[in-house]
Amino acid sequence: MAKMKKDSMDISRDSEELRDIEVKLDFTPNALSSILYSQGNTTILACVTKAPSLPRWFPRDSSKGWVHAEYSLLPGSTDTRFRRERTGAKGRTQEIERLIARSLRGSINLSALGPIALTIDCDVLNADGGTRCASITAACIAMRIAVRRLIESGECLPEELRGSREEIKNGWKPPSLSAEERRKHENKVMPNDVAALSVGLLEGKVWTDLDYILDSNADVDMNVVMTSNGEFVEVQGTGEESTYSRKQLEMLLDSASLGITKLHELQKDIVTSVK
Repeated sequence: MAKMKKDSMDISRDSEELRDIEVKLDFTPNALSSILYSQGNTTILACVTKAPSLPRWFPRDSSKGWVHAEYSLLPGSTDTRFRRERTGAKGRTQEIERLIARSLRGSINLSALGPIALTIDCDVLNADGGTRCASITAACIAMRIAVRRLIESGECLPEELRGSREEIKNGWKPPSLSAEERRKHENKVMPNDVAALSVGLLEGKVWTDLDYILDSNADVDMNVVMTSNGEFVEVQGTGEESTYSRKQLEMLLDSASLGITKLHELQKDIVTSVK
């Protein structure tokens, strides 16, 4: 068993209870969409921007889009100052960025998105465990709002309604979609949402939504990413000076699945009334 790193663990919630979640929409108005997302004391600013063109490595006439993610711990986000990565993202940061991007691409149909490149920046304003998972959950909300706005503006259209390069050069104007057509296209572009949660084993007990003190004392910790249709994007499970059984693995996955279902319900509630 792991040794406690603090004499007392003052946990005021049940082991299956998620931390309190608060969301503020359009926190950064210059972005296509942005949300300030707090899960317990972990706070993420997720901003979506549309690039002027597709990545250079894309085929010139590609009809598919792309989603890229960047992640950063801000200097004041941890108990000791986190140094800015001015010379480029370090290994841990790169790994988390790739995880976030993979997760988001697991919920979006890039062909239906069309030739659009989106970048989702996840900046950790305050870190108290589960920053990568909170970033994924927050980024998905921001991405759906961004997609909705691109459809509303006529920048994201069904393939059969898109203008050709030549037509666009000659002043082509996008057609106007009805509310029902916009809804259908949004559901085609993003057929599912994606969310993530950290779970762990502490003295044989499964805990959901680990904060720092739980994570740092856990015998086993696991990050689980799932889409809203119940499929896994990624599972990262590690024994910290410990091992875990098949039964315990299933208990951890069951706990994560239950918690992530609640996150999907939250995501749906948040975006329902957003334009």
